[in-house]
Amino acid sequence: MWFAGPAARRPAAGRPQAARLGFHLAPGMRVGLFGGSFNPAHPGHSHVAETALRRLGLDRVIWLVSPQNPLKGAGETAGLADRLAGARRHARGPSMIVSDAEARFGSPYTIDTLRLLKARHPGVRFVWIMGADALAQLHRWRGWTQIMAEAPVAVIARPWSGLKSRFAPAARRFAHARIPARAARTLADRAPPAWVFLDGRLDFTTSTALRRRSEARRAGRQISP
Repeated sequence: MWFAGPAARRPAAGRPQAARLGFHLAPGMRVGLFGGSFNPAHPGHSHVAETALRRLGLDRVIWLVSPQNPLKGAGETAGLADRLAGARRHARGPSMIVSDAEARFGSPYTIDTLRLLKARHPGVRFVWIMGADALAQLHRWRGWTQIMAEAPVAVIARPWSGLKSRFAPAARRFAHARIPARAARTLADRAPPAWVFLDGRLDFTTSTALRRRSEARRAGRQISP
């Protein structure tokens, strides 16, 4: 099902302008925003964040740990504090920031997050970062066409998602805005819509597999890798 309708200009939040986010960004910085449930965080997430940091020439990557993925049930998502702690274990180095900004804003929607952060940090050049598996589902996100119009997007290759993501509705809709990988370091300076697909080494770790193994261990069962 497609949720392609536009998102309202007013975020689904209380007083997001009053939230203290716990990080400082200066005008002119190139900052990647890496959103997700991180349920749990794993080396594949580190690979996506580190690939974006290096190949896009970013100053910071902010891991935006969602309070609740709107496309998933609350029962299948661990508590926010646990997921933040897991993300911090995998977000290595001073250029990586783990944030609960979406919980502080009071909205789990990417479109709200982008607009609020842009309003709070004028002059910062934001790039939205996602794995190829997320691009394959982007057309299900609230205000997905507006997301593409708010900030450049970097898509990092993930196992089993390459072909599916390249022919996803979002990839087809914005095919004209795709730039070649060799121009990736210019992405943050481009006016949206603009996006790039970055191939490279693949990390086969998935949150789903980690959850299955954890559940199996709790139940005293063996599960194949």
